[in-house]
Order: sequence, then structure tokens, then C-alpha cells
Amino acid sequence: MDITSIIGLLAGLAALIGGFLWEGGSLSGLLQLNAALIVFGGTLAAVMVSFPSGRLRQVPAALRMAFGRHSADDAAKAEELIAMAAVTRRSGVLTLEKTAEEHPDAFTREGLLLIVDGTDPDQVRQIMELEMDAKEAKYEGYAKVFEAAGGYAPTMGIIGTVMGLIRVLSSLSDPSDLGGSIAVAFAATLYGVASANLLFLPIASKIKSRSEGRLHSMEMLLVGILALQNGEHPLMVRKKLNSFLPDETAVSRREAGGS
Repeated sequence: MDITSIIGLLAGLAALIGGFLWEGGSLSGLLQLNAALIVFGGTLAAVMVSFPSGRLRQVPAALRMAFGRHSADDAAKAEELIAMAAVTRRSGVLTLEKTAEEHPDAFTREGLLLIVDGTDPDQVRQIMELEMDAKEAKYEGYAKVFEAAGGYAPTMGIIGTVMGLIRVLSSLSDPSDLGGSIAVAFAATLYGVASANLLFLPIASKIKSRSEGRLHSMEMLLVGILALQNGEHPLMVRKKLNSFLPDETAVSRREAGGS
């Protein structure tokens, strides 16, 4: 699990609740089950109306993408491709057949198998770019569900507040209870705005960030695989792949290659 996401969520909750208690508020004043039911139940219903069931079944995968631990070491992938370039330079791409069949990464495996089978370079690029487009569309779909929830939640909070105020104003026989009842009504707005800006929208942003990283890695792999197919020199492959890596990593790799 991605510890930074969990820490960020807990830190946000602690800041909100801690600030409220610091100002003299009572924790019981924040715990309003009726407001939570209106906000989260209404948001869930709106999301279910907005998206087909197939998209909603992808929510667990989206949460894994946002909160799961990901070890995307692009530098290690680049070094692997450079080592393959040295092998293909000496013995040809057919020597990569076993490596291609056993490679754990599906995108790399597909690309290597295509070049081992002698597929035309333009077709290799087209097939792999189509795969990248499909991944991008899938990840964008993940994010849109949470973006929609982040848009609906504050509105549901306002609806809950209005409903609470209607109840308060319809029973003014006990003015002494008026202030507390209004405070309870505004808890719905708090739930809606807080959940949108602390949970739903940050999850959508995290998914987009992870998506950009994965697509960047796939683009690097595509460049490397096409370079393997062209039989390019390992130093040229290194130079191309370094353009996808952070500057400090790229410099260290060039130095390693030149030693």
C-alpha cells in the first residue's frame, strides 16, 4: 500500500478535526449519521446513475491504482533494454525469444514477441501505441468516476443542509434548540465539501499521476523495443532511453556506460 496516500488522508482528517476541537468544538457535533447518509448515499446514487455497471466494477482496480504500492523503476527497465541491445547486436533479435516469452511485464513481452516474429516496425509501433491508447482510456475512466463523486458530494451536502434547515424552520416552538439544530444541518455541507476535497478529488488526481507515469514508462519501452528491432548500438539505445529518465539518473547511467 502507498503509505504517502494513507498519511496524507490521515493528516488531512487530523488537521480538520484538530482545528475544530481547538476552537472549542465537540466531536459529537461532527458525528451526524443523518448528514452522512444524505451526502454519501446521495453521492453513491448519483455516481451509479452517471456510469454504466461495467465502469463501476472497475472502482476496486482504481482504488488499488491510487493506494497500491507501485515499483516502476524506469532506470532498471532502461538498463534491461540496453543489455538486450548488446545481445541483439551480437546475435540478432531471435536470441530474445526465450526472454520475450518469460518476461513478467505484459507490454514488454508483447513488444519483444512482435519483433522476434519479424513484424514490420511500423506495425509494431502501431500495435503498441494502440495498447497505450487503450490503457490511457482505461485510466481516464478510473479518474472520471472519482471526479464525478467529487462534484456531486458538495451538492449533496448543500441539499442535506437545506433539508435540515427546512426541518428546523418548520418547528420553531423551542427557540433554545435552534442553534444546535442549525449546526447539525450544516454538518451535511461539511461532509460534502470535506469528502470531495480530501478524498474523491485527490484520488482522481493520484490516478491521473499514476497514469502519466505508466504511460511515460510504456513510451520509453516502445522506443527501446524499436531500437532493438533496428539493431542499434547499445550506446545509442542508452542515449535515447536516458531522455525519458530524470537528469540525475540519466547522468549516472551515461557515466556507467562510458566507464
